[in-house]
Amino acid sequence: MYFQDFDKIYYSFDINGKTETRIVTDITKNVRIRKQILSNITLFDEYTITDGETPESIAELVYGRADYHWAVMLSNDMYDYLNDFPLPMRTMEKVIADKYGEDNVNDIHHYEAVIHGTSYVVDEDAPNSVPITNSDYEYTVNESKRNIKLISPLLIEQVANELGNLV
Repeated sequence: MYFQDFDKIYYSFDINGKTETRIVTDITKNVRIRKQILSNITLFDEYTITDGETPESIAELVYGRADYHWAVMLSNDMYDYLNDFPLPMRTMEKVIADKYGEDNVNDIHHYEAVIHGTSYVVDEDAPNSVPITNSDYEYTVNESKRNIKLISPLLIEQVANELGNLV
């Protein structure tokens, strides 16, 4: 849906040492929802992503159309399906073990201290510093991706039409 109205261009590829020209979608055209619109919370509903949900499954649930997955991603400044969307907990265990090594998942990643209700990264010897393990850190980053904004179902058709007019 998102790319269907984009212009088509001829593009030459080197395939096995032979140049072949194909018609492809011009993905250099880039449509983003303006920051001003994104900051207008009256247009959005809050949503918490659960394990196993994808942009397509959320779009199907909320809008009744899986092909509106682009709305889930764009309204949250998400452009990389693998890195911007939260991973399921089971997958996180493997990602953490692969990233740090199985023997290092509980090693200290950094220290934090809460000052006036806000957590800050601090030195180990700072007052009230608390060690944050590699595992704790990665789970916190992953969990921070779960709360998203969704364009109100009442407005999604209008937004889709307006974005279609931009391409």
